[in-house]
Amino acid sequence: MTGVYTVSQINTYIKNMFVKDFALSNICIAGEVSNCKYHTAGHIYFTLKDENASIACVMFASQRNGLSFRLADGQQIEARGRISVYERSGTYQLYANSLRLSGQGELYERFLRLKEELRDMGMFDDMYKKPIPAYVRTIGIVTSPTGAAIRDICSIAHRRNPYTRLILCPALVQGEGAKDSIVEGIRRLDALRPDVIIVGRGGGSIEDLWAFNEPEVARAIFDAETPIVSAVGHETDFTIADFVADKRAATPSAAAELCTFEYEVFLEELSKCRDELDASMQRKLRRTRDALTTRELRIRRHDPGTLLSERKRRLKELHSDMDRQLRLRLKDARARLEASRFDLYGLMTADLKDRKHGLRLRAARLEGLSPLRRISGGFGYICDEDGRAVRSVSSVKEGDMIHTRLRDGSILSRVASVDKEESYGQEG
Repeated sequence: MTGVYTVSQINTYIKNMFVKDFALSNICIAGEVSNCKYHTAGHIYFTLKDENASIACVMFASQRNGLSFRLADGQQIEARGRISVYERSGTYQLYANSLRLSGQGELYERFLRLKEELRDMGMFDDMYKKPIPAYVRTIGIVTSPTGAAIRDICSIAHRRNPYTRLILCPALVQGEGAKDSIVEGIRRLDALRPDVIIVGRGGGSIEDLWAFNEPEVARAIFDAETPIVSAVGHETDFTIADFVADKRAATPSAAAELCTFEYEVFLEELSKCRDELDASMQRKLRRTRDALTTRELRIRRHDPGTLLSERKRRLKELHSDMDRQLRLRLKDARARLEASRFDLYGLMTADLKDRKHGLRLRAARLEGLSPLRRISGGFGYICDEDGRAVRSVSSVKEGDMIHTRLRDGSILSRVASVDKEESYGQEG
């Protein structure tokens, strides 16, 4: 059948018509947002509508870099992009590459220009950011005295730490004279030197929050000596004050949470620190005491009196050991001497006995040979005056004195004559 086309061919043909249309390739459409959905991949799908019609729209994640607000149902916006056909479903839609809130385009452009200008001046640089003290005692507040912001700040600060001092400097936060009022409040509180200053208000439109986008307010925040927390609007709202301030809080309530510490938690931490300090001091005291004891012992060891006492004690021990050893050796020597004495006595007794026996034998032998024994038989022993034995008559002469020893005594006599007999003593 001639002239029959597939669905894909028709959708492709229609898409090419949209692409070739110059007006549809770069168009800006105003309308109310509905059916807004943020995809997990980062794409935004939504519908723009007016009283009589609607058009599907999509903003891919790659186009969201310039988006300065969070898209939501009910917002009046101006969406710029191209209209094309989604071939799979055969529907056309706007592929947006930029979005801005309707009626606020001029203010937003002023906001971007001022933001870029101040960034180039270095007023957003982290090197100028002052840290928020961990334990804040006094908080200065620049906001409306009748708004919800001051009530939220007071409520949260009292709940977390009832001893926190709050100083409110009332200020206009929107409308005529708001920027001057905010600048005056910052300067007055900065002169009082609180620990931190909260500058902020509740949420609103870009017109309502515009006082916090003024360069005078930005300069006052930057020049302040006191750390400043900006708490303007809701979490999705950003102002120039947020970028210049030392810290941004999403809401005034979040600013109060940020600037106050929980008193009960502080007491618990203080108690833990006290316990840790006590334990540390005890450990330090023990170490110091041990070191002192060690040094004292070392000094005592090197003290002359201590050394002398130690030497005396050692000398006494040595003396005792020597005396004990001497006693033991003396006892041992005595025992050996006593044993030797008994041995010697036994040997001497045996030897004496042997000698007595030998003496008896010799005495008996001598007895048999003794002149006295013979004398006792009627014989005598003759000797001269000098005690020499007279064995021959020739050894004496007349007139000599001789001694005659008998068994029971001796006789002294003088030789009257000497008569020599030649045959005496010879056998015939």
